[in-house]
Amino acid sequence: MKPESASWSLRRRLLGAILSASAVLWLASLGIATAIAWQETSEVFDDALEEAGYLIMAATTDWNERGLAIPPRPGAAARKADMQYQVVFRGRVLQRTGGAPAAPFVVDSEDSDDSHGFADADADGHRWRVFVVRDQDRHVEVQVGQRASDRYEILEELAEHLWPPVLGMLALLALVCWFLIGRVLKPLRRTAAAIAAKTPGDLALVPATGQPREVLPIVQALNGVLGRLEAALQAERRFTADAAHELRTPLAGLHMHVQLLQRQHPQPALAAPFRKLRQDIARITALVDSLLLLARLDPLAPTQLARQEVALAPLLERLLAIHAPEAARRNIRVEGRCELDAVQADPAMLEIVLRNLLDNALRYCPDGSRIEIEAGHEGGSGRARIAVRDDGAGVDEASRARLTERFFRVLGQGQAGSGLGLSIVKRIADLHGIALGFGSGLDGRGLGVFLDFPAAP
Repeated sequence: MKPESASWSLRRRLLGAILSASAVLWLASLGIATAIAWQETSEVFDDALEEAGYLIMAATTDWNERGLAIPPRPGAAARKADMQYQVVFRGRVLQRTGGAPAAPFVVDSEDSDDSHGFADADADGHRWRVFVVRDQDRHVEVQVGQRASDRYEILEELAEHLWPPVLGMLALLALVCWFLIGRVLKPLRRTAAAIAAKTPGDLALVPATGQPREVLPIVQALNGVLGRLEAALQAERRFTADAAHELRTPLAGLHMHVQLLQRQHPQPALAAPFRKLRQDIARITALVDSLLLLARLDPLAPTQLARQEVALAPLLERLLAIHAPEAARRNIRVEGRCELDAVQADPAMLEIVLRNLLDNALRYCPDGSRIEIEAGHEGGSGRARIAVRDDGAGVDEASRARLTERFFRVLGQGQAGSGLGLSIVKRIADLHGIALGFGSGLDGRGLGVFLDFPAAP
């Protein structure tokens, strides 16, 4: 069922579908039951006609030729309307069929007012349904009886023929109702799938057109929540971006004033405080830059990335050259190994990711450590992987799960930082569909960060 522009009632559509299917299958069941009942009753009527013919024949034949008990008629046991009769004169049976008892079915007094009627009687160990008719003088009676068990056999045979089609119709009704309910509820499942498919960054409203009237209030309430959440996030992002942007100018001015003061007061006693002040200003400036970058990354969608082939060898060489002075100052050996020609990514964002990973490794590794950045293929899948590993102090398992949280820093590292570097890496990796993982570093020590790129389409 295709979505409609106007809202519709799920209850009415479901009720109409089930009632329509039930009515059609009920009429079909009624037709089948009627056909089976007609066949069974036709057989009973045919047997009744045959019995009536034999009874009339017996009534119009000379009694001297028949004797008291007429022998059983051929095929009487197979007939469904097997009837027995007696001719009774003043309480004595003058003539009877072979299956009738020797005594009268019913014994009535001669002063009874009824000239005919039905009665239930017990004779020869059987229950009989008997019809009695008397002459005007009430001396002669004709009693015609039928065993109750024969009637029950007719009902049993009728039920035996009816239950397979009835059960089949019930099963068909259940199947049709299951199919119709699934069709009617398909828009509901589609709406649920659209809601379930939403990601933390997808706050687009759920379409309200074509929704059932019963579900429309839920969709509208959810859209209200999404709208308020989007407005709150936008306000937070604007505040973060505006605050970070406004802080950059005074921080730059503060840095220049500190440099000027340091030149104006070259006393050795002031060198250490000035250096500490400049480091703090640099750290705050880096924090502001990270906040600005996150404010730009948060609203981005994967379709907005400028993806292209990024040659890895020149990029790694440039990054190693940028970090070479700091590594040499601290006697840290930084090595690069590239076995990949290129990957699909946004060049500027990929450089930000790798620079942040190398910055973190240099910041948290002790002097004399070793850092390795490697671009190659993952073991079994053959997907592109870039790994940055070191042999430093490493991070425990519990802290690894929180490394990408914003402003989270591992305690006891003794290094300054904002706790936003890996958050930026995580956001860029999510935009590219890159799997970000953490593991052991070099020689089973330190920390390893792995970027597994999605397989090429």
